[in-house]
Amino acid sequence: MPSFIRLAAVLAFARIILAAPAASDCTGTISSLDDVDDAVKCTTVNINSFTVPAGETFNLELAQGTTVNMQGDVTFAVKNWDGPLFQVSGKDITFNGNGHTFDGNGPSYWDGQGGNGGVTKPAPMMKIKISGTYTNVKVLNSPARVYSVSNPAPLTMSKLTIDDSAGDAPNSKSNGKAAGHNTDGFDCSTTDLTIEDSTIHNQDDCLAINKGSNIVFQRNTCIGGHGISVGSISSDVTVSGIVIQDNVIQNNDQALRIKTKASATDSTVTNITYSGNTGTGLRQFGVLIDQSYPDTLGTPGNGVKLSGVNFVGSTNTLSVNSDAMRVAVNCGSGSCTGTWDWSALKVTGGTAGPIVNFSGIKNFSQ
Repeated sequence: MPSFIRLAAVLAFARIILAAPAASDCTGTISSLDDVDDAVKCTTVNINSFTVPAGETFNLELAQGTTVNMQGDVTFAVKNWDGPLFQVSGKDITFNGNGHTFDGNGPSYWDGQGGNGGVTKPAPMMKIKISGTYTNVKVLNSPARVYSVSNPAPLTMSKLTIDDSAGDAPNSKSNGKAAGHNTDGFDCSTTDLTIEDSTIHNQDDCLAINKGSNIVFQRNTCIGGHGISVGSISSDVTVSGIVIQDNVIQNNDQALRIKTKASATDSTVTNITYSGNTGTGLRQFGVLIDQSYPDTLGTPGNGVKLSGVNFVGSTNTLSVNSDAMRVAVNCGSGSCTGTWDWSALKVTGGTAGPIVNFSGIKNFSQ
């Protein structure tokens, strides 16, 4: 082989190596943001306690197969900006929180308006863009929405705590309302995701599935917020294969909700299964299926086709407050289709709600 050809081949190979450096079998330690670039070159990353400077994202771009161990709490200094405060990406990641905390300093932002006004709040607080496992992490006092999840391959999130309970109380900026607002626990637009064995105390949706498939939400406890939601559903979206099972919903506006935007078009929601869920102290509804969002039981749109919504398996047992509705279904004309098996749904208290534009619910009565 002529020498210039050999040289060209060597240079080409060198460019490939430089473009995709392999992570080292070493341990990197993060005690400030200055340590991140070197730490993520290793396949073990340990996070010590430190404070992230105001207006900066703690961003981990991890090599495939990395294990992350939190060894202390991480606090985020306060600035009115869009965020996120933390972001992690990578494939086949093992993220061990070991019970440590990401503290968002929510009370410094809370004004009862969330993302609808007031000061700018970092949202979401936490962007999760990994596959693998993410476990035993606590989030304390998020400024607004907590987790945005968009995993590139299967991900299990487990044994997590979201504690925005301090946001239940009014403060000097919230005009008598709960100071925390729009503190959604998990906003998911993804596929192949399991969230389990976690506790969420917040002032908005415990879970909101905006699009995606093969999502399981199980054995979680949701306290104080707006319940477990599929939606809100916008245009050109597909949601399918969702399992909501064995969760406990306490003192929420509703336990289980599907909400589709009245203006949405060309979207499909199908094969939603509820099993073994328990709800108590429900303030407005037990089950709410509403195609008039952002209104509640307003004029429904018909651009989202909804089918295969079933309450089966272990009984879903819900108890609503005396001034709440047990079940309300508000479908657009012709947009709810098929037969829905609700044989494993029992709702007590309150009054019967309306069922509009749909007669396919079987094995259930109010």
